[in-house]
Amino acid sequence: MESKSTCGISLCSLLTVLFVALKLCKVIDWSWWWVLAPLWGPWAIAFAVMGLIGTVIIAALVIKRIIKK
Repeated sequence: MESKSTCGISLCSLLTVLFVALKLCKVIDWSWWWVLAPLWGPWAIAFAVMGLIGTVIIAALVIKRIIKK
């Protein structure tokens, strides 16, 4: 039986390694926040989208309650 194993590096991980190497070699003069952005960026975007969806749902419920009265 063959076992299928997928080994690979994600785009975010690849960008992080690239940006850290460029920062350490002093090729780029970015803040460490931006160098490490590929690690925290997707999480920030996901939380922002969830917050936006939550806000829309709460607003819809409030509007529905106001219209019922």
